Amino acid sequence: MHRTGWLFLLFISASLVSAEGTNGTVFLRGNQMGYRPGDSKIIVAFSKEPMNDHFEIYETGAVGGRLGLAKVFSGKAKVISAHWGRFQHHVELDFSALKKPGKYVLHLTGAHPENYGEIPITIAETAYAPLPDELLEFMREQQCGYNPFLNKECHQYDGRTADGPLTNGSYLNCTGGWHDAGDLLKYLLTSGNATAQMLQAYEMGKDKASLFADKYDARGKVGANGVPDILDEARWGLEWMLKLHPAPDQLYHQVADDRDHKGWRLPHEETADYGWGPGSNRVVYFADGKPQGLREYKSESTGIANLAGRYAAAMALGYKNFQKIDPAFAEKCLQAGKEVYAMGRAKEGVQQGNSYGAPYRYAETTWADDMEWGAAELFAVTKAPDYLADAKRYAVMAGSESWMGKEQTGHYQYYPFYNTGHFVLSRFVDGEFKKKLAGYYREGIERCIAMGQKNPYRAGVPFIWCSNNLLVALTTQGLLYERMTGDHMYHEFIVKQRDWLLGRNPWGTSMFTGIPEGGIFPHDPHLMTTKITGRPVRGGLVDGPVYERIFKALKGVSAPENEPFAAFQSELAVYHDTVHDYSSNEPTMDGTASAILMWVLSN
Repeated sequence: MHRTGWLFLLFISASLVSAEGTNGTVFLRGNQMGYRPGDSKIIVAFSKEPMNDHFEIYETGAVGGRLGLAKVFSGKAKVISAHWGRFQHHVELDFSALKKPGKYVLHLTGAHPENYGEIPITIAETAYAPLPDELLEFMREQQCGYNPFLNKECHQYDGRTADGPLTNGSYLNCTGGWHDAGDLLKYLLTSGNATAQMLQAYEMGKDKASLFADKYDARGKVGANGVPDILDEARWGLEWMLKLHPAPDQLYHQVADDRDHKGWRLPHEETADYGWGPGSNRVVYFADGKPQGLREYKSESTGIANLAGRYAAAMALGYKNFQKIDPAFAEKCLQAGKEVYAMGRAKEGVQQGNSYGAPYRYAETTWADDMEWGAAELFAVTKAPDYLADAKRYAVMAGSESWMGKEQTGHYQYYPFYNTGHFVLSRFVDGEFKKKLAGYYREGIERCIAMGQKNPYRAGVPFIWCSNNLLVALTTQGLLYERMTGDHMYHEFIVKQRDWLLGRNPWGTSMFTGIPEGGIFPHDPHLMTTKITGRPVRGGLVDGPVYERIFKALKGVSAPENEPFAAFQSELAVYHDTVHDYSSNEPTMDGTASAILMWVLSN
């Protein structure tokens, strides 16, 4: 949609809510992208007054019925026992029985006859097919070393070492990788997961050729190169990760720190000074498993197994997917994966992110899940029994431990936000152990179902920072559970989490920049590159809503004046489409990569 179209929609929305949400006005929220024929299909309607319990669906383009359209479905609304903000009345409109592909419009009358709620609907088998490649657009925009979005090289001096076997300040080539989010730092903690998730996405969707295009080369520039674009992007991560492992017993984990946070600039116009002059070398930290930090704020690191497990998983998947494309590169990946896995086994524990002048960091505390994933992927390609034994041991250690069911956690405390290892391992164990693994998934899902009863959308996550990442993880865990067990008892709940990300939420917005075309989505994300250039980028998953108390505690941020979403905020969660809200509207690289896998599983 053109900017003017977006502003027109917001003007209409603002006019409806300018009188505190005119009594009788009905608002409808659904998945803007559409639904596959076999999906659960449930739209939420809400108002300040009780609503009509009857709704109708008309086929657009057909003649007859109300407004000249042909009626194809009618149903009764189901009252939801929860409220949101100023709106006390919510109902679910379930049209799952409508499976015929096509374009439709749903109508629900309000307490006042003149206030009709209306929402367009699309049903198509290929509803989500474009999304994996569209999300790659944001991944390319995040590239460091060479940035195809800007067609510029950046950060060519990364980096100089801190900690580890080399003298502090020694040069180590760490060019490449991705900028983490709206800033310019680079973390193995998030990049290892992003790389592995994209490789897993390709592994699980490669039988559906329509999901993966070849329109870009290995650097992200326009032009096919005979390799699916998702593998090109994953290789960008693998190449960087190999640089962080310069010797069999060495691993580096972070480039730059919060000295990065010094104002807005483009990546190739870096001005941050890490002690070697503005725009020159940036620090790269060695993974030694000990508390780190160059000033008073130290991490609480206890080992390196979290990084090592994900590293091994990514490299094993790299070996599997590049064997035929580039055998030498594939072998290099496998060897690195084995070496780093051994390092993690020797130093079990977590390596957290590092800060410099502030106490904030990625504060991961879990690691057994990562070692399980790495061991399972290494077993998949080597068949070495020791890896299988390790994977089973780590699986029991990890169990169902996660953020699921908790009201509050530390930032990235339980990361990755779901345990991929349980699904991978389930392919190699007997029936009883497989039931145990499925049980771990089930425990997490059921805790989230209980949490979802607190809001009318049944969103089963705490609204902490990166709540959208949690929704992606919950959806992915649910879809993997279905594949693992054939049990679809949680399907309706799982789809509600996914639909939230595309508009079935109080604000009626997608949580991906530029998606869907012509829809409502974040237009003013907290992203330096797009803000400075004025060029939008498609596919970035923004952080997502946060508890109102979190937003109010932030420094230097306030809700924009006359914001169109004002009437839809709640004490439970707020979301603002403004560049100034770095808590809810900043796109994340790892969240976007994880969402690629979610959409592959959804097709």
